[in-house]
Amino acid sequence: MRLLITFLGAGIGAALALLVFQIIAFYNVERTVPPYMLAAIYSVSAGVFGLLFFILSPWLTKVCQDAATAIEKRLENMPMQQVMGATIGLILGLVVAFLSTQIFALLGSSIATTALGLIVYALLGSIGINLGLKRGRELKLDFAEVKEKRRGKHSDSGAGTQKILDTSVIIDGRVFDICKTGFLEGELVIPQFVLAELRHIADSGDALRRARGRRGLDVLNRIQNELKLPITIDETDFEDILEVDVKLLRLAKNSGGIVVTNDYNLNKVAGVTGVRVLNINELANAVKPVVLPGEEMVVQIAKEGKEPGQGVGYLDDGTMIVTDNARKLVGETVEVVVTTVLQTSAGRMIFTKLKNGDAVKAG
Repeated sequence: MRLLITFLGAGIGAALALLVFQIIAFYNVERTVPPYMLAAIYSVSAGVFGLLFFILSPWLTKVCQDAATAIEKRLENMPMQQVMGATIGLILGLVVAFLSTQIFALLGSSIATTALGLIVYALLGSIGINLGLKRGRELKLDFAEVKEKRRGKHSDSGAGTQKILDTSVIIDGRVFDICKTGFLEGELVIPQFVLAELRHIADSGDALRRARGRRGLDVLNRIQNELKLPITIDETDFEDILEVDVKLLRLAKNSGGIVVTNDYNLNKVAGVTGVRVLNINELANAVKPVVLPGEEMVVQIAKEGKEPGQGVGYLDDGTMIVTDNARKLVGETVEVVVTTVLQTSAGRMIFTKLKNGDAVKAG
C-alpha cells in the first residue's frame, strides 16, 4: 500500500508538471525552456511528490481506512430502499452530467473545460445521491406492499412472521411456555443488542438486577436448546441510536417483524410508529380466570404499600395484590377477601382486605 501511494504521488507530480507545460504552451513561450530543463522539471516534480506521499502514506492509509469503515457502517444501518435510491440517483446524475459536458467538447479540450466538466460531474452526482436518498424512503412503502401481498392470508394473522423478542419478555420467561405450547408461530429473532443488554444486567452490581439478568440468560438458553421453532440471532445494530427499545422498533419496522414484549410503554410507542406488538400481559389477562369480589385468597405480604396501612403481595404471575391494614404483616401469609379488581393493558391489580377485618394467618 505504501508503494502504491508513492507511485500515486509521483504520478500527481508528473501531472502537475504537465499542467505547467500546458500553461507555458498557451502563452507560446515554450521555446524559451530548453528540453533538458523540461525533463528536469518532470523528474523533480515526480520525485518531490513521490517522497511526500511516501512520508504521508501511513496517515493517508489510516484516513482511507477510517473513511471506508464509516461508509460501510452508514450503508449497513441504511435501509436497502435508500441504498437503491441513492445508487439509481447517482447513475442518473452522472448520465445527465455526461450529456451536459458534451456541450463543452464543442469548445475544444483545455484546462478550463476539463475543470468545468469535473465540477458538473461532482455537482450532478451529489444532487442525484441526495434525491435518491429522499425518494428511497418512499420506495420503502412500495416494497412493503409487495412483501405483504406475497405473504398472502398469513399477513393478517401474523403466522409465519418473524417474532422479535425484547429484553423484558425474555427475563419474564413466560414466552418459553407459550412457544412450547405452539401458540406462538414463526421464526424467533433475538437481536444482538438485546443479548448485550441482558449481559449488562447480569453483570450489574445490584443483586436484584443481577438475578433478573441471569434469569433472562437462563430462559434464553432454554429457548435456544429446547424449542423446535427456528431461532435467529440478528447481528443488525443501529449505532446512531442509544436506546434498546428504539433499536427494537427500528429493526421490526425494517424487517416487517412483530415485537414480543410485556413492556407497557414499548407497546404504546410501537402503536404510534405502526409496528405490530404481541403483549404477553394482554395474553395473560385474556386467558386468566376472572377474580370476583368476595372471593377468598391466600397471599404473602411482601412489602409495605404506598398508602397508609397498605401491604402489597404478588401472585406467581406478578399480579399485584394490595391489602388494607396489612402494613405490619410484611413477611406473613394471610387470608384475604377480594374487594376490587382493576384490569388494564399494563397488567391486573387486585385490592383486598383481611378476612373478618383481622390478621388470619394461613395454616
